Amino acid sequence: MQALSTSIAHWLQRAQAGAHRHPRRVAAAAVALLGGFAVTAFGIAPLAPDAAALPRRLVVEALPVPGLEAQVDALAAHPLQLDRNDITRATDTADTLLRRLGVNDPLAAGHLRRDRDARRLIDGQGGKLVQVRTDANGTLHTLVARFPALDSQRAATHFTRLTVSRTADGFQSLIETAPLVPQTRLGSGTIRNSLWAATDDAQLPDAIASQLIEIFSGDLDFHRELRRGDTFSVVFEALTADDQPITWSEGTGRILAAEFVNNGRQLQAVWFPEAGKGKGAYFAPDGSSRQRAFLASPLAFSRITSGFAQRFHPILQNWRAHNGVDYSAPIGTPVRVVGDGVVELAGRQSGYGNVVQVLHASGRSTLYAHLSRIDVRTGQRVEQGQSIGAVGATGWATGPHLHFEFRVNGQFQDPLTIARASDSLHIEPAARQRFAVLAQSAQRQLDAAETMTAFRGNAE
Repeated sequence: MQALSTSIAHWLQRAQAGAHRHPRRVAAAAVALLGGFAVTAFGIAPLAPDAAALPRRLVVEALPVPGLEAQVDALAAHPLQLDRNDITRATDTADTLLRRLGVNDPLAAGHLRRDRDARRLIDGQGGKLVQVRTDANGTLHTLVARFPALDSQRAATHFTRLTVSRTADGFQSLIETAPLVPQTRLGSGTIRNSLWAATDDAQLPDAIASQLIEIFSGDLDFHRELRRGDTFSVVFEALTADDQPITWSEGTGRILAAEFVNNGRQLQAVWFPEAGKGKGAYFAPDGSSRQRAFLASPLAFSRITSGFAQRFHPILQNWRAHNGVDYSAPIGTPVRVVGDGVVELAGRQSGYGNVVQVLHASGRSTLYAHLSRIDVRTGQRVEQGQSIGAVGATGWATGPHLHFEFRVNGQFQDPLTIARASDSLHIEPAARQRFAVLAQSAQRQLDAAETMTAFRGNAE
């Protein structure tokens, strides 16, 4: 063995010396050797069996399935929790409300009747959002209600959250005030009977119909020109309480973009907050104004009962000029000032009853008569759309209505024509590029809203 090791070592020394003397021959020998391996590989590979010809065998194995009875038993043992939602009604009692919510819990009903904070749920006006969680037997675990902020000064920006929770000692109530959070929402509809019915069908708030009328009233007479089959799409800001759309009047924010197709004519509007001296205004996508210095009407929507013309006076029983427009509306309907100005008169004046007169720029003034209440004072500055009172029947009035007058330098003018002819707002040159970007984004949202109408139509 030692002799063999000596021979191998001697052979390796000679091979190493040869490699130093003839490096090219060594490299050629290595290439030849590798080539031989390659030829051998190609020669052997075809001898491997074809996979398609190999025998195949089907193996069937039964898999154990857990027993259904065990699963049903486990599900039955799991305590169920049921959530329900509803909106309170003005006629609700603790028992009727809880019954409608599927709550069968005399202790909870007693707490709603006796607890001062919990009673706020059933006291006052309806429209409060209520959510309950119960077990399978109807026993109440928690109740959460959301309604307008108890502090009227914060009602436009906050809401009240009432939480009633079951504890070991009975029920406990907690009252909190939290901020309303705006969310952008889309909607669309088709006119079949009226705009109000169309917004109801589209599950949109009534305030959307009012705003659509206001936005496009300078181009469309909603009293006379509305047609069956007209369509609308809106992008609007909805205020939410804990991600729940609220139902009270302040729940709908401003329309951000709108489209109305009337008898084939397309009208569009985009809200641009940088126009109109920082107050914002509506513009068509090309930048032309959709908003005038004066609103077309001091009421969101009503019926004109007497226009600017000669008429037979119902009380004086003679023919005389009617220097304004009468709008029929229920007592208490909010009355809005049609343009920016200063209150010249806020009080009672002979046949006008409770009246407000507002002085605007360039010698123009407006008058609002027969009010049931007055919400402003003399000398107060008011802004377009601000509530100044409510419809009534004071003074020489045969029924609830608003008498509205428009004067220019003391001369009576037809309010229905003066609003359309009034000055329009404009976009400053420096802001036009920002408006163009906003208009493009609004168009995409309106297109998305329009598909909602098409989807509902196909579904029907």
